[in-house]
Amino acid sequence: MDYRLSEDQQSLLTALGDFCREQIAPLAERRDHEGRFEEGLVASLAEMGLMGLYVPTEYGGAGMDVVTYACAVEELSRACGATGILMSAHHSLCVDPILRFGSEAQKRRYLPMLSNGAAVGCFSLTEPGSGSDAGAARCAAVERPDGWLINGTKCFVTNGVEAKVVVLFAVTDPDNPRHRLSAFIVDKDAPGLRVGKIEKKMGIRASSTTELVFENCLVPRDALLGERGRGLRIALSTLDGGRIGVGAQALGIAQAALDAALSYTQTRHQFNQPISNFQAIQWKLADMATALAAGRLLVRRAAWNKHSGRPYETEAAMAKLFASEMSSRVTNMAVQCFGGYGYICDYPAERFLRDAKITELYEGTSEIQRLVIARRILSESGWVARG
Repeated sequence: MDYRLSEDQQSLLTALGDFCREQIAPLAERRDHEGRFEEGLVASLAEMGLMGLYVPTEYGGAGMDVVTYACAVEELSRACGATGILMSAHHSLCVDPILRFGSEAQKRRYLPMLSNGAAVGCFSLTEPGSGSDAGAARCAAVERPDGWLINGTKCFVTNGVEAKVVVLFAVTDPDNPRHRLSAFIVDKDAPGLRVGKIEKKMGIRASSTTELVFENCLVPRDALLGERGRGLRIALSTLDGGRIGVGAQALGIAQAALDAALSYTQTRHQFNQPISNFQAIQWKLADMATALAAGRLLVRRAAWNKHSGRPYETEAAMAKLFASEMSSRVTNMAVQCFGGYGYICDYPAERFLRDAKITELYEGTSEIQRLVIARRILSESGWVARG
């Protein structure tokens, strides 16, 4: 198993690094302060091929692989955590399920516009009364001769403001516990669909997190994504891939924190010498770099498995669990390296700490990741639940 990047991958990431330093990183603080993305950002990302990175070229994408995608999310998130999740959620939670489960007509209709930046995508599963228990959703889609009539409210929708394409999960068979949910592709301008509350968040403030409210929203019969009653399977499978993106986002934020700590500790002087000369600081920097290296290997293994068609559910959960908790630890250590200045908004360390925390929560909390991992290792051990 070789995780070294090819020349093509390295060339793309070098160009992306230049793009991030010149266009993404300089505006990260302003995005955080204003709580929104600047005009033209999505078009710039699309021009770099980042809105359809592993979409096949026949559907208008860049035709790259999942490892390159994970590396790109990391690089973007290193420059701006909010921009990283804009691209990641769009790609792994909307583009990916359409690519994997959509009909040929759906792929031809949606993938080109999602890849060229004409449309941003989002994923709408969580409801006020159902978070980790995704199967408890209540938003309902009733089949009629002229389509599906949808009613209900979704919450915590990443890209809820920017999105034009929604991958929605709604109850179609309430009396069938194993097949209650179905998946749909809904155009954002569908009558009866509106953006509700826009959340104010601790971190990744430029990334919109919203409610989506469906009030007698009628969508065509061919809006059904995959088979009826298979919505929960599609949702959980999609989240497996999303965890790779969140793990990569966590890596990027942590790398930015380490970069800042390295720079600051070599220029901050105390007792007539740079504080990087002190063992207490050196140990922090060493722990940060080691944790990052471990997290990067886990994320790339999961991405490689996905691209290779190998099982990746557990590997993605491990990558997301470790990388997200690592990112919180590393960004906290970066604040400590800055001392009192780490708590001041004039320096970026406090933003990295705020941005990192969300990676432990979305695409499944750390507790859910541990359940996924535990079930796998218990199953492999031959353990059988009783009762």
